Amino acid sequence: MAINLAPCLAIFILFLHLLVWHFRCRRHNPPAGPKPWPIIGNLNLIGPVPHSSLSALSQKYGPIMHLKLGFKDFVVISSADAAKAFLKTHGHIFSSRPKTTAGKYAAYNYSDILWAPYGPHWRQACKICITRLFSQKSIESSEYIRKEEMKNMLNDLSISSGTTILLKDYLYSLNLNIISRMVLGKKYVEKRYGGFVSWEEFRKLTDDFAVINTGVANIGDFIPWLNFLDLQGYIKRTKDFSAKFDRFLEHVLKEHEERRRGVENYVAKDMVDVLLKLTEDPTLEVKLQRNSVKTITQDLLIGAIDTSSATIEWGMSEVLKNPEILKKATDELDIVVGRDRWVEEKDIVNLPYMEAITKETMRLHPVASLLPPTTSAVDGDSKVVGYDIPKGAQVIVNVWAIGRDPAIWENPNEFNPESFTGKDIDVTGNNFELLPFGAGRRICPGYPLALKVVQVCLANFVHGFSWSLADHMKKEDLNMEENLTLSNMRKQPLEAVIRPKQMLIMRKNNAESD
Repeated sequence: MAINLAPCLAIFILFLHLLVWHFRCRRHNPPAGPKPWPIIGNLNLIGPVPHSSLSALSQKYGPIMHLKLGFKDFVVISSADAAKAFLKTHGHIFSSRPKTTAGKYAAYNYSDILWAPYGPHWRQACKICITRLFSQKSIESSEYIRKEEMKNMLNDLSISSGTTILLKDYLYSLNLNIISRMVLGKKYVEKRYGGFVSWEEFRKLTDDFAVINTGVANIGDFIPWLNFLDLQGYIKRTKDFSAKFDRFLEHVLKEHEERRRGVENYVAKDMVDVLLKLTEDPTLEVKLQRNSVKTITQDLLIGAIDTSSATIEWGMSEVLKNPEILKKATDELDIVVGRDRWVEEKDIVNLPYMEAITKETMRLHPVASLLPPTTSAVDGDSKVVGYDIPKGAQVIVNVWAIGRDPAIWENPNEFNPESFTGKDIDVTGNNFELLPFGAGRRICPGYPLALKVVQVCLANFVHGFSWSLADHMKKEDLNMEENLTLSNMRKQPLEAVIRPKQMLIMRKNNAESD
């Protein structure tokens, strides 16, 4: 009589499978985290200000925390030591980027610096930025641009003496004009005189870029099978942005190509010229394509505007809330710079208290509260400080939480520049308790330029003007709520009344009469 072995074989295979799964689970040691719900995972625990929600969760589950957001694994880092482990010690592993809708549609299919996966293309793009576009020589040679645009903004502010101003409008124009002249060679966007794109339209585009990249959580990135429905209209908005900005970039490139045509040994005049010249370089590891030129240009333009503006606005908000800090900064500037000229980049090294104000602003209000997610560049699970990190998990460093860690900072929720007195802590990724620009392989390559603009602008605001809050508002009533987009902006823009200090008015009038 024949015996049917199929059911027995199936049961045996199932038993072996369960046995292997059991021992694998015993060996597997993931970071702690809240129990996920079916389908949505832990999405219900993330509030409107994600870095604050994640910081609160880390108080319960630890500085290395595992979350399930939809169908995706996330590991959230909330301490300096853990950040060092992931960004430096194991930085060669967690150096790639996850596939996102923003990267696909707004970054020319992941070909920009922000969303490109780790590999030859990304390494080459970063090398171009560091050695060609943001080298010390390049930044020094463009100082005259920053100086001219700073002077123009300060003059515009002086004209508005005694009236209520919206500070972020002036900061937006300043940073747009600086980066446009450095990257594009001229101002393609003019608020007063018109240009290829209107000032208002370009600002709408940069606002859209900010929202697309971090201001809105696309549900399809967490639950992929819902992506085709585009429930939030996110994909449509991203495609609309990409089409509009691509028209602007094409106009810029065609003008540059026309200028170069037929000119032997053409000398590059701006960053777009440098990039176009590199497209003809046969020695590059990866040929620089036209879309790569456009997406790098897009990153340089948009990435530099809101981030610097937000930091300066937060810095001025904090010194207006703390008059004693404003006075100390003013005294330092009067002694070092004097009362008859504006602050220049060469002065910053001699202004330690102003430098401390900048660092404290970046600690308390980092523009990138959550660093863009990284993911493993190698196959298989990874082990970091005893934890098993699942393959494909996205690692997010909560810079905001690290900057408010009571184990590192005394009275961490208070604005106190003295926190940096006598401490050798910089913002260039070497000290993991202060990471405004990130660290490791994915550090922001444009941070040397951003630092110069932020420090000189803040110093001139303090040095050249007397400030008061609008509508006779008391400093205690100044709203300090956050509005998270690409940059951690103020929810309510800072409104203030300014008056130029008499010394600089006299200096300006004398210069004009001469």
